[in-house]
Amino acid sequence: MLEPSHNHELPVIPGKRYFTIGEVSELCGVKAHVLRYWEQEFPQLSPVKRRGNRRYYQRQDVLMIRQIRSLLYDEGYTIGGAKQKLASDSDGSDNEKPNQLIKEMIAELEEVLEVLNA
Repeated sequence: MLEPSHNHELPVIPGKRYFTIGEVSELCGVKAHVLRYWEQEFPQLSPVKRRGNRRYYQRQDVLMIRQIRSLLYDEGYTIGGAKQKLASDSDGSDNEKPNQLIKEMIAELEEVLEVLNA
């Protein structure tokens, strides 16, 4: 697992529609059992469950997991504090996005630009 200070080293999210729990685990640097626990704690995180109760995460779920990871590991929030922070962000009272999400979006847009220029 990545050290908390190495959050900027997370891989770029591929342009897929759905991700398995194993893929999300690798993309976010968090073990699968932690993801399942976070699903219980954070109502914003709700992957699609299909046959056999298999989880399929969408892009917004992966971004939410990265945001939760950043709050807990990088900024030192507790689970309760992270819940409150995410709830206040969704209420619109705090519109500031974490720097990690902005950096990821810039990197992905630069990749798209490279593909379009090629």
